[in-house]
Amino acid sequence: MSSEAKYTFMGHLRELRSCLLRSVIAILIALPISFFLADKVLNILMQPVPGLELVYTEVTEMLGTYIKVSLYSALVLTLPFIVYQAVMFVRPALTRKEKSYLYTMLPSVFLLFTVGAVFAYFVLLPPALKFLLTFGSDIATPMIRVENYVSVLTKLIFWIGMCFEIPLVMFFLTKIGVLKPEWLSKYRRLAYILAFVLGAIITPTFDPLNQTLVAVPVILLFEFGILLSKLARRKKTEIALNDSDA
Repeated sequence: MSSEAKYTFMGHLRELRSCLLRSVIAILIALPISFFLADKVLNILMQPVPGLELVYTEVTEMLGTYIKVSLYSALVLTLPFIVYQAVMFVRPALTRKEKSYLYTMLPSVFLLFTVGAVFAYFVLLPPALKFLLTFGSDIATPMIRVENYVSVLTKLIFWIGMCFEIPLVMFFLTKIGVLKPEWLSKYRRLAYILAFVLGAIITPTFDPLNQTLVAVPVILLFEFGILLSKLARRKKTEIALNDSDA
């Protein structure tokens, strides 16, 4: 490795460290606000199962639950800033046009995550929780620990929100030439299988219905991503033709 390449590599590492440090500081600043709002967040998480009484079995469990909720809330609150830091890190490697694509799509990152979280909360959680809380209830009475309940809900909401970023990522990667619509269409079947695997990982149940509730939206998002990828490819071709004519 030449000294110049080594210097560039070390410069990238320093920039990555700075971006990570700024992101961590932002999360730490948001934590007190998130902790203050933890009661309201917990009340919202309780809404899908009215009348459910949670218990805790360890001295520190309730405090740990508040901290977990606060961390997730702080992560969501600082998500735009974290995405911005990621953009700043990769920006030097992008062309002027690629930067403009990235800046234009930034607001959509938070919007799509919000749509995914709302979908998980209103569509996915009610049937999933109903299955979990009624399965075997004729044999044993459920006594749900607050830490377990919050962990299940936050995991579902967060990862479904992340899944809704799939079309945006596919569109951008096509714009910068990393992906091709033909390649995405060729591996469609594999993507479908991975969607069901992802549904099995995200959902805490063995119920095929709940796993399908995750897999089907992921498949639809993938198909929508293919359409956006084709649109990005067509626009890119049109721009190249216009430039050549000029």
